[in-house]
Amino acid sequence: MTLPKRTQVAIIGAGPAGLLLGQLLHKAGIDAVILELRSADYVLGRIRAGVIETGTVGLLEEVGCAARLRREGLVHEGVEISFGGARHRINFHQLVGRSVVVYGQTEITRDLMEARAACGAPTLYEAEDVILHDVTTARPYVTFKKDGAVQRLDCDFIAGCDGSHGVSRRSIPTDVQQVFERAYPFGWLGILVDKPPVSEELIYANHERGFALCSMRSHTRSRLYIQCDLDDKVENWSDARFYDELAKRLDATAVARLEQGASIEKSIAPLRSFVAEPMRYGQLFLAGDAAHIVPPTGAKGLNLAASDVFYLSRALMEFYIEKSRAGIDAYSATALARVWKAVRFSWWMTSMLHRFPNSSGFEQRIQHTELDYLITSEHALRAMAENYAGLPY
Repeated sequence: MTLPKRTQVAIIGAGPAGLLLGQLLHKAGIDAVILELRSADYVLGRIRAGVIETGTVGLLEEVGCAARLRREGLVHEGVEISFGGARHRINFHQLVGRSVVVYGQTEITRDLMEARAACGAPTLYEAEDVILHDVTTARPYVTFKKDGAVQRLDCDFIAGCDGSHGVSRRSIPTDVQQVFERAYPFGWLGILVDKPPVSEELIYANHERGFALCSMRSHTRSRLYIQCDLDDKVENWSDARFYDELAKRLDATAVARLEQGASIEKSIAPLRSFVAEPMRYGQLFLAGDAAHIVPPTGAKGLNLAASDVFYLSRALMEFYIEKSRAGIDAYSATALARVWKAVRFSWWMTSMLHRFPNSSGFEQRIQHTELDYLITSEHALRAMAENYAGLPY
C-alpha cells in the first residue's frame, strides 16, 4: 500500500479503538492513517471479551458496522450473581431501561477492518520501529520502518491507540505523566469451549473456594473462568480439573447444565487497575488500553476504549469543522472523568466477588453483607445496573 506523506490524524494501533476512531473520522471527512505493528491476522487472533454497552453499539451503528452485531449478538437484559448457593438476577432493563450485547471483540475488529477496507482508507500493518516526533509542536510526525525502509508520516495530531505496551504512552515523559495502579493478588484461569452456555445470561459467582464466571460468545460457545493464584500455570490445569473446580463454585442448577468439552483456548490473565494521567501530551492523545487497564470483572475494557474514541472523535471534528480547540483542550479531563468511574465500578465488582488471600472472618462477613445488601436494595441494584449497562457519554 502506498501511504500519503501527510495526513490530518496519525492513528497508532489497529485494534478496536484505532479502527473505530478511523471510521468515525472518515465519516466526518477527516483524513487518518492507521499504523499497526502486527499483521492483520495477528490482530484478529486476539481472544478478548465482548460485553458491549449501549453507547458502544451506538458508535458502531454510526459508522455502519453494527449489522452483523444486530444479527448475531446476544442481547442480555441482566446478569446473575451467585453466592451462598443461590443465584439472584439483576434486571438491567427493568431497573434502568437498558441492556448489553454479547458480541466478541474479535468480531467487532473484523467488522471495522472490512469497513475500512471497503472505503479505501489507509491502514498499514507490520509497521515496525514506530517513533513519535515533535509531539509538543504544531508539526508532529511519525517515523516507522516497513520492509526495511524508514518512512515518515507528517500529521496534525497523533492518536495513541496501541495498547498498554505500545509506543504512545512511552512517548510521554515520566515527569509529565502520573500513574495510578493496583495489582490484584490473583488471576483468572479461562477456557473457551464449543459447548452451549450454562445460562442465558452471565453468572458471576462468589464462593469460598474463589470467584467463577460463566460467560459466552454465542449460543454454542462458552467462555468460563475461575479465580486462581497468580503464580499458577496453565499446564497445571487439565480440562477435567478445570471443570471439577468450576462445578464446586457454581449452584446446583448451573452444574446440572454445565456441558464439558475440550478447551480450544486456555490462559491465565492477571488482574490490575491502571490509569495514566494526563491522556493528552501536546498533539498526542491516548485512548483505550494505552491510557488505562481495568480488571475484566466489570466488562469495561473495550467499552472504555469506545468512550475515549467518542470524546476524541468529537474533539477532532470540532477542531476541523468548527475551528475550535475547546474539545481537544478538554479531552483528557473529560475522558478521565468517565474512566475513573469505570475503574471504581470494576474495583467494586472485583472486591465484592473474589476471595482475597489471608482475608479475615470480618472481611468475609463484610463481603457477604455487601452482596446481601446489593440484592435487597433497589437503590443498590439500580446503581449496579446503571454502571454495568454503561454510563452516558
